[in-house]
Amino acid sequence: MANPSEIWVYLAASPLLHLTMTLTAYLVGDYCFRKSGQKAIFNPVLMAIVLLVVILRATNTSYETYFEGAQFVHFLLGPATVALAVPLYRQFDRVRHSAPAILVSLLAGSVTAVLSATLIAWLLGAPQDVIASIAPKSATTPIAMGVSEQIGGLPSLTAVLVILTGIVGAMAGTTILERVGVRDAGVQGFALGLTSHGIGTARALQVSEVAGAFSALAMGLNGLATSLLAPLLVHLLGLW
Repeated sequence: MANPSEIWVYLAASPLLHLTMTLTAYLVGDYCFRKSGQKAIFNPVLMAIVLLVVILRATNTSYETYFEGAQFVHFLLGPATVALAVPLYRQFDRVRHSAPAILVSLLAGSVTAVLSATLIAWLLGAPQDVIASIAPKSATTPIAMGVSEQIGGLPSLTAVLVILTGIVGAMAGTTILERVGVRDAGVQGFALGLTSHGIGTARALQVSEVAGAFSALAMGLNGLATSLLAPLLVHLLGLW
């Protein structure tokens, strides 16, 4: 019998191991999510992240080594984002008729997302670079990291905050909205996409195609709004 550690060293050298590990972790998370009756707390993304972190820590595998195999999944984020245009196209008439409400909601939501995060961090005594890092946390990761770097934040910290924001929004968003009486699928989806970007959009698609379409729209529009509003608001607050 070969030494188990030697077998692991051999397997770890193959990029397919970490790709398979990533897909398996998500399938496990998705299975638990479905068995729970689709309770948001059993979010598949969250469960996959926790499972992967435990495995990587237990095997002393660096992120760089892991990403060599998992980067194919990262590449598919592009096509997956483009594919969100399909449900949006199917709901185009409803989106067009809701344009005024969408624009007002976008402005209010984007401003609130930036101001609430920065003011809370400031009141808690966070340093300036941390405040700048948290300001764009509701935008999708590439945009948020770019904005963070522009206004003096730490892009790596921003990436973590963006993922946490998305997971929390996906877990609690629909429940909170229903508790306050918001049950329209389009409104729920727009709120999830605006506050929780891609992870929230994935949750919205689980609710319905209408929610997914409005969430995808909100995610894209909020990325643009945040890139314009975050530097302005942070500057007006005297933090940049």
